[in-house]
Amino acid sequence: MSKYIDSHVHSKISHDGKSHFIEHMVEARIKHIEELTFTEHFDDYTGTDSMLSTLDVDNYKKEYLRFKDDSLVKTNFGIEIGLRPESYDLITTMCKKHSFDFIIGSSHITCGKDMAYDKSFFEGITPKEAIIKYFNEVLTNILTYNDEFDVYGHLDYVIRYVIKNYGNSMDRISYNEFKECLDTILNALIKKDKGIEINTSGIRYGLGTPHPNIEIIKRYKELGGKIITMGSDAHSFKDLASNFDDAYDILEESGFDEFAVYHNRRPKFIKIKEMRK
Repeated sequence: MSKYIDSHVHSKISHDGKSHFIEHMVEARIKHIEELTFTEHFDDYTGTDSMLSTLDVDNYKKEYLRFKDDSLVKTNFGIEIGLRPESYDLITTMCKKHSFDFIIGSSHITCGKDMAYDKSFFEGITPKEAIIKYFNEVLTNILTYNDEFDVYGHLDYVIRYVIKNYGNSMDRISYNEFKECLDTILNALIKKDKGIEINTSGIRYGLGTPHPNIEIIKRYKELGGKIITMGSDAHSFKDLASNFDDAYDILEESGFDEFAVYHNRRPKFIKIKEMRK
Protein backbone atom coordinates (compact mmCIF):
# COMPACT_ATOMS: atom_id res chain seq x y z
CA MET A 1 0.00 0.00 0.00
CA SER A 2 1.49 3.33 -1.06
CA LYS A 3 1.90 6.23 1.34
CA TYR A 4 1.40 9.88 0.44
CA ILE A 5 2.17 13.46 1.40
CA ASP A 6 -0.30 16.05 0.10
CA SER A 7 1.08 19.59 -0.02
CA HIS A 8 -1.85 21.45 -1.58
CA VAL A 9 -5.11 21.27 0.41
CA HIS A 10 -7.96 23.74 0.96
CA SER A 11 -10.42 23.69 3.84
CA LYS A 12 -13.61 25.69 4.32
CA ILE A 13 -11.39 28.63 5.28
CA SER A 14 -10.89 29.10 1.54
CA HIS A 15 -13.85 30.61 -0.30
CA ASP A 16 -14.22 27.50 -2.46
CA GLY A 17 -13.41 24.90 0.19
CA LYS A 18 -15.98 22.23 1.00
CA SER A 19 -14.46 20.31 3.92
CA HIS A 20 -13.41 21.16 7.46
CA PHE A 21 -9.86 20.70 8.72
CA ILE A 22 -10.97 17.70 10.78
CA GLU A 23 -12.66 16.02 7.81
CA HIS A 24 -9.42 16.25 5.86
CA MET A 25 -7.38 14.93 8.76
CA VAL A 26 -9.62 11.93 9.39
CA GLU A 27 -9.65 11.06 5.68
CA ALA A 28 -5.86 11.40 5.52
CA ARG A 29 -5.48 8.67 8.11
CA ILE A 30 -7.77 6.37 6.12
CA LYS A 31 -5.85 7.02 2.89
CA HIS A 32 -2.35 6.45 4.35
CA ILE A 33 -1.45 10.13 3.96
CA GLU A 34 1.47 10.90 6.26
CA GLU A 35 1.32 14.69 6.02
CA LEU A 36 -1.11 17.37 4.90
CA THR A 37 -0.18 20.96 4.16
CA PHE A 38 -3.14 23.33 4.27
CA THR A 39 -2.69 26.04 1.65
CA GLU A 40 -5.65 28.39 1.89
CA HIS A 41 -6.22 30.93 -0.87
CA PHE A 42 -4.78 34.42 -0.46
CA ASP A 43 -5.81 36.56 -3.43
CA ASP A 44 -5.95 40.31 -3.85
CA TYR A 45 -9.25 41.15 -5.55
CA THR A 46 -8.53 44.88 -5.86
CA GLY A 47 -9.68 46.18 -9.22
CA THR A 48 -11.76 43.12 -10.08
CA ASP A 49 -15.52 42.63 -10.17
CA SER A 50 -15.30 39.84 -7.61
CA MET A 51 -17.45 39.85 -4.48
CA LEU A 52 -14.74 37.85 -2.71
CA SER A 53 -12.45 39.35 -0.09
CA THR A 54 -8.81 38.71 0.71
CA LEU A 55 -8.17 35.99 3.29
CA ASP A 56 -7.86 37.01 6.93
CA VAL A 57 -4.63 35.14 7.65
CA ASP A 58 -4.78 35.81 11.39
CA ASN A 59 -8.14 34.06 11.58
CA TYR A 60 -6.89 31.24 9.35
CA LYS A 61 -3.92 30.62 11.63
CA LYS A 62 -6.11 30.73 14.72
CA GLU A 63 -8.49 28.13 13.29
CA TYR A 64 -5.65 25.97 11.99
CA LEU A 65 -3.98 25.84 15.41
CA ARG A 66 -7.32 25.21 17.09
CA PHE A 67 -7.87 22.00 15.14
CA LYS A 68 -4.28 20.86 14.55
CA ASP A 69 -3.99 17.31 15.87
CA ASP A 70 -0.80 15.42 15.05
CA SER A 71 -2.26 12.29 16.62
CA LEU A 72 -4.49 12.08 13.53
CA VAL A 73 -1.98 13.25 10.92
CA LYS A 74 0.96 15.64 10.78
CA THR A 75 -0.20 18.96 9.34
CA ASN A 76 1.72 21.97 8.07
CA PHE A 77 0.69 25.62 7.93
CA GLY A 78 0.85 26.79 4.33
CA ILE A 79 -0.76 29.24 1.98
CA GLU A 80 -1.44 29.59 -1.74
CA ILE A 81 -0.82 33.18 -2.81
CA GLY A 82 -2.33 34.48 -6.00
CA LEU A 83 0.69 36.45 -7.18
CA ARG A 84 0.05 39.73 -8.98
CA PRO A 85 2.77 42.29 -9.81
CA GLU A 86 0.54 45.12 -8.58
CA SER A 87 -0.03 43.37 -5.23
CA TYR A 88 3.62 43.38 -4.17
CA ASP A 89 3.23 45.55 -1.06
CA LEU A 90 0.19 43.64 0.24
CA ILE A 91 1.81 40.25 -0.33
CA THR A 92 5.25 41.04 1.04
CA THR A 93 3.77 42.63 4.16
CA MET A 94 1.57 39.60 4.81
CA CYS A 95 4.46 37.16 4.31
CA LYS A 96 6.71 39.06 6.70
CA LYS A 97 4.02 38.93 9.37
CA HIS A 98 3.42 35.17 9.32
CA SER A 99 5.62 32.10 9.69
CA PHE A 100 4.47 29.57 7.11
CA ASP A 101 5.79 26.10 6.49
CA PHE A 102 5.14 26.36 2.77
CA ILE A 103 4.04 28.95 0.23
CA ILE A 104 2.65 28.16 -3.20
CA GLY A 105 2.72 31.04 -5.66
CA SER A 106 0.00 30.81 -8.29
CA SER A 107 -1.56 32.90 -11.03
CA HIS A 108 -5.33 33.18 -10.68
CA ILE A 109 -6.02 36.86 -11.35
CA THR A 110 -3.88 37.62 -14.39
CA CYS A 111 -3.58 41.02 -16.07
CA GLY A 112 -6.27 42.18 -13.63
CA LYS A 113 -8.72 39.46 -14.72
CA ASP A 114 -9.79 36.36 -12.84
CA MET A 115 -9.75 33.80 -15.64
CA ALA A 116 -12.16 31.51 -13.80
CA TYR A 117 -14.93 34.12 -13.82
CA ASP A 118 -14.02 36.92 -16.23
CA LYS A 119 -14.22 35.92 -19.89
CA SER A 120 -12.89 39.29 -20.99
CA PHE A 121 -9.36 37.98 -20.40
CA PHE A 122 -9.85 35.92 -23.56
CA GLU A 123 -11.77 38.41 -25.70
CA GLY A 124 -10.27 39.41 -29.03
CA ILE A 125 -7.26 37.10 -28.82
CA THR A 126 -6.44 33.59 -29.99
CA PRO A 127 -5.88 30.67 -27.62
CA LYS A 128 -2.12 30.90 -28.25
CA GLU A 129 -2.13 34.62 -27.48
CA ALA A 130 -4.06 33.99 -24.26
CA ILE A 131 -1.52 31.40 -23.13
CA ILE A 132 1.41 33.69 -23.91
CA LYS A 133 -0.34 36.52 -22.06
CA TYR A 134 -0.67 34.27 -19.03
CA PHE A 135 2.93 33.01 -19.21
CA ASN A 136 4.27 36.55 -19.53
CA GLU A 137 2.66 37.48 -16.22
CA VAL A 138 3.84 34.25 -14.58
CA LEU A 139 7.39 35.25 -15.56
CA THR A 140 6.87 38.79 -14.23
CA ASN A 141 5.73 37.32 -10.91
CA ILE A 142 8.76 35.05 -10.67
CA LEU A 143 11.09 37.98 -11.32
CA THR A 144 9.19 40.28 -8.93
CA TYR A 145 8.89 38.02 -5.88
CA ASN A 146 11.62 36.29 -3.89
CA ASP A 147 10.82 35.07 -0.37
CA GLU A 148 7.07 35.17 -1.03
CA PHE A 149 6.84 31.73 -2.66
CA ASP A 150 8.58 28.34 -2.64
CA VAL A 151 7.06 26.64 -5.68
CA TYR A 152 4.88 27.84 -8.55
CA GLY A 153 1.51 26.13 -8.45
CA HIS A 154 -0.35 24.50 -11.36
CA LEU A 155 2.01 26.13 -13.85
CA ASP A 156 -0.18 25.54 -16.91
CA TYR A 157 -3.41 26.48 -15.09
CA VAL A 158 -4.54 28.64 -18.02
CA ILE A 159 -5.32 25.55 -20.13
CA ARG A 160 -8.44 24.89 -18.03
CA TYR A 161 -9.96 28.16 -19.17
CA VAL A 162 -8.63 28.01 -22.71
CA ILE A 163 -10.69 24.84 -23.09
CA LYS A 164 -13.66 26.44 -21.37
CA ASN A 165 -13.60 29.54 -23.59
CA TYR A 166 -12.38 28.18 -26.92
CA GLY A 167 -13.45 24.55 -26.85
CA ASN A 168 -11.21 21.52 -27.30
CA SER A 169 -9.18 22.83 -30.24
CA MET A 170 -6.27 22.86 -27.75
CA ASP A 171 -6.46 20.33 -24.92
CA ARG A 172 -2.96 20.79 -23.54
CA ILE A 173 -0.04 23.17 -23.73
CA SER A 174 2.52 21.67 -26.09
CA TYR A 175 6.05 22.27 -24.86
CA ASN A 176 7.36 22.63 -28.42
CA GLU A 177 4.78 25.29 -29.30
CA PHE A 178 5.60 27.38 -26.21
CA LYS A 179 9.26 26.38 -25.82
CA GLU A 180 10.62 29.92 -25.55
CA CYS A 181 8.12 31.02 -22.88
CA LEU A 182 8.40 27.82 -20.87
CA ASP A 183 12.19 27.62 -20.91
CA THR A 184 12.43 31.22 -19.75
CA ILE A 185 10.01 30.54 -16.89
CA LEU A 186 11.62 27.26 -15.83
CA ASN A 187 15.13 28.69 -15.95
CA ALA A 188 14.00 31.68 -13.87
CA LEU A 189 12.56 29.33 -11.23
CA ILE A 190 15.69 27.21 -11.15
CA LYS A 191 17.94 30.27 -10.87
CA LYS A 192 15.97 31.37 -7.80
CA ASP A 193 15.99 27.86 -6.27
CA LYS A 194 12.23 27.67 -6.64
CA GLY A 195 10.28 24.56 -7.48
CA ILE A 196 7.10 23.51 -9.21
CA GLU A 197 4.34 21.20 -8.07
CA ILE A 198 2.76 18.22 -9.72
CA ASN A 199 -0.89 19.12 -9.16
CA THR A 200 -3.17 16.17 -9.81
CA SER A 201 -6.36 18.21 -10.07
CA GLY A 202 -5.94 18.31 -13.85
CA ILE A 203 -6.53 14.56 -13.97
CA ARG A 204 -9.52 14.89 -11.68
CA TYR A 205 -11.02 17.65 -13.84
CA GLY A 206 -10.84 15.53 -16.98
CA LEU A 207 -7.76 17.00 -18.65
CA GLY A 208 -6.06 13.61 -18.65
CA THR A 209 -2.87 15.13 -17.24
CA PRO A 210 -1.72 16.84 -14.07
CA HIS A 211 -0.66 20.49 -13.91
CA PRO A 212 1.78 21.00 -15.46
CA ASN A 213 1.70 18.27 -18.08
CA ILE A 214 4.45 15.68 -18.34
CA GLU A 215 6.30 17.49 -21.15
CA ILE A 216 6.79 20.53 -18.91
CA ILE A 217 7.78 18.38 -15.92
CA LYS A 218 10.37 16.56 -18.03
CA ARG A 219 11.77 19.84 -19.33
CA TYR A 220 12.05 21.25 -15.80
CA LYS A 221 14.13 18.19 -14.90
CA GLU A 222 16.26 18.45 -18.07
CA LEU A 223 17.09 22.08 -17.29
CA GLY A 224 18.31 21.13 -13.82
CA GLY A 225 15.16 21.55 -11.74
CA LYS A 226 15.25 19.59 -8.50
CA ILE A 227 12.31 20.74 -6.38
CA ILE A 228 8.88 19.32 -7.05
CA THR A 229 6.06 18.96 -4.53
CA MET A 230 2.93 16.83 -4.75
CA GLY A 231 -0.51 18.37 -4.36
CA SER A 232 -4.06 17.25 -4.98
CA ASP A 233 -5.45 20.80 -4.77
CA ALA A 234 -8.27 19.14 -2.83
CA HIS A 235 -11.19 21.32 -1.78
CA SER A 236 -13.11 18.28 -0.55
CA PHE A 237 -11.67 15.57 1.69
CA LYS A 238 -12.74 13.03 -0.94
CA ASP A 239 -10.05 14.33 -3.30
CA LEU A 240 -7.06 14.12 -0.97
CA ALA A 241 -4.07 12.46 -2.68
CA SER A 242 -6.21 11.80 -5.75
CA ASN A 243 -4.24 10.11 -8.55
CA PHE A 244 -1.01 10.23 -6.54
CA ASP A 245 0.04 6.77 -7.79
CA ASP A 246 -0.27 8.15 -11.32
CA ALA A 247 1.79 11.15 -10.20
CA TYR A 248 4.50 8.84 -8.84
CA ASP A 249 4.62 7.16 -12.28
CA ILE A 250 4.89 10.51 -14.06
CA LEU A 251 7.64 11.76 -11.75
CA GLU A 252 9.70 8.62 -12.24
CA GLU A 253 9.15 8.72 -16.01
CA SER A 254 10.35 12.33 -15.93
CA GLY A 255 13.57 11.37 -14.16
CA PHE A 256 12.67 12.23 -10.55
CA ASP A 257 13.34 9.70 -7.82
CA GLU A 258 12.21 12.03 -5.03
CA PHE A 259 9.81 14.85 -4.26
CA ALA A 260 9.83 17.60 -1.66
CA VAL A 261 7.74 18.54 1.35
CA TYR A 262 8.30 21.86 3.10
CA HIS A 263 8.69 22.52 6.83
CA ASN A 264 9.58 26.02 8.01
CA ARG A 265 10.07 27.03 4.35
CA ARG A 266 12.78 24.40 3.82
CA PRO A 267 12.39 21.40 1.51
CA LYS A 268 12.80 17.86 2.78
CA PHE A 269 13.27 15.31 0.02
CA ILE A 270 11.35 12.04 0.09
CA LYS A 271 12.30 9.00 -2.01
CA ILE A 272 9.40 7.84 -4.17
CA LYS A 273 10.38 4.20 -3.82
CA GLU A 274 10.09 4.50 -0.04
CA MET A 275 6.52 5.76 -0.40
CA ARG A 276 5.54 2.94 -2.76
CA LYS A 277 6.49 0.07 -0.44
